[in-house]
Amino acid sequence: MTTTGEGWTTASLEAIPRIDGIEGAAGLVLVYSRLHRDLPSVVCLTQAVHRVGREVEGPSDLRIAEGAVSRLHALVELRPDGVWVVDAGSTNGTLVNGVRVPAARLTEHDVVRIGDTVFRFASHGAQDYAAYRLDGSVEETQRKHKPAVRTELVGGHQIDALLARVERVARTQLACVVTGESGTGKELLARTIHDTSERRGAYQAVNCAALPANLLESELFGYRRGAFTGATQDKPGLVRAAHGGTLFLDEIGDMPLEAQAKLLRVLQEREVLPLGSTTPERVDVRVICATHRDLEAEVAAGRFRGDLLARLREFQVRLPPLRERREDLYRLARAFLRRAARPEAEVSLSFMLALAHYHWPYNVRELESAVRLAVALADGNELRAEHLPENVRSAVRDHGRLSPAPLHLGAPLAAAPARVPPAPSASSLAPSEAELRAICARHQGNVTAIAKELGKERMQIHRWLKRYGIDIDEFRSRG
Repeated sequence: MTTTGEGWTTASLEAIPRIDGIEGAAGLVLVYSRLHRDLPSVVCLTQAVHRVGREVEGPSDLRIAEGAVSRLHALVELRPDGVWVVDAGSTNGTLVNGVRVPAARLTEHDVVRIGDTVFRFASHGAQDYAAYRLDGSVEETQRKHKPAVRTELVGGHQIDALLARVERVARTQLACVVTGESGTGKELLARTIHDTSERRGAYQAVNCAALPANLLESELFGYRRGAFTGATQDKPGLVRAAHGGTLFLDEIGDMPLEAQAKLLRVLQEREVLPLGSTTPERVDVRVICATHRDLEAEVAAGRFRGDLLARLREFQVRLPPLRERREDLYRLARAFLRRAARPEAEVSLSFMLALAHYHWPYNVRELESAVRLAVALADGNELRAEHLPENVRSAVRDHGRLSPAPLHLGAPLAAAPARVPPAPSASSLAPSEAELRAICARHQGNVTAIAKELGKERMQIHRWLKRYGIDIDEFRSRG
């Protein structure tokens, strides 16, 4: 690869573009391209106009030498109101979140397709992605975070940044709260913290949402023989079993209030009182908990103790959902293929397009299941979109539909509908919260009628309601 100033071409595979003096820049982070070995991992947007095409050669241009890209395909412009991508009359069009657009103002995590190359838009800090190649290699000279922790979490810059924070507190006694959506890897991170802590005791885990209140307390705090019917012998409980080690409480937001009070005693007094006992026992335990809930909101609603939250949240870390780090999709897919004993399998463009445009509500766990199904269904060595689950395939069912006018795509792909009508109109975009509330009021909370007016399926309406935190029942009560 040869460079001119701060620009680059794809003449060779040897270099990543220099990133100098552009801290905080917006950029296009590479999600997938068959030419990924020839392309930079990120295009940092530092000039008023960046040209993208097959034959562009300027110092701030991005050259993608593939047949699906026109000689001058698109312009990426820094305007007063934000970053715009403008199609330059290309043959195959410029797509944002699967919609072919003449122009669009980009919002965080939008997916941009130019030819057969896919990017995720990052509104700031794009330079931090430069070191991470899609094949899993890392350019150490450009790597901002270099955590030494061992972990099963797979990812690039965002995971490294997260692990760098974890590394600083792992060997302390600080209680930790790990937040994130289902399937993001919260328990893997808890295990990483324990392994890095060098605590000699055991790692014990319990899902607070999986056990009824009475069983949860006995599992956590133990009991004495005769404490209740069926207690025929003493049981130490997980808190004591984790003495000298780590207790991981998954879904802490679902812990009953009575159990919360007893856990607070453990944290404050460093002692546990088994059921049926009158004598507390000293314990040395480090607590890590995880939740997908907003614990501050739970405190405000009276479902979670504020004093317990203060004790637990000495350190907090958030695992990003997969849709916020789509540049890790290829790396994760390769990791899951190795885990499935199929490292030689190849992923096709159609396969990666579906992965890149699906919103992954269940995150990495769902991605692994999709890859495993594709491995099972594929006849040969190539995985294609047809091998993916139906819900993932549906993300590209109307891929490339036309939009007739310049758009501000205000809704990120995270909540974009999986199925959309082919009619090229602004109604294919998500309504604003105010618009959706007005429609809900007009139809008195009738989801079927709302879906009919918007030309959507009922499931999509429920997704939008969830995204905006709208309770449909409040509109039904008005009727």
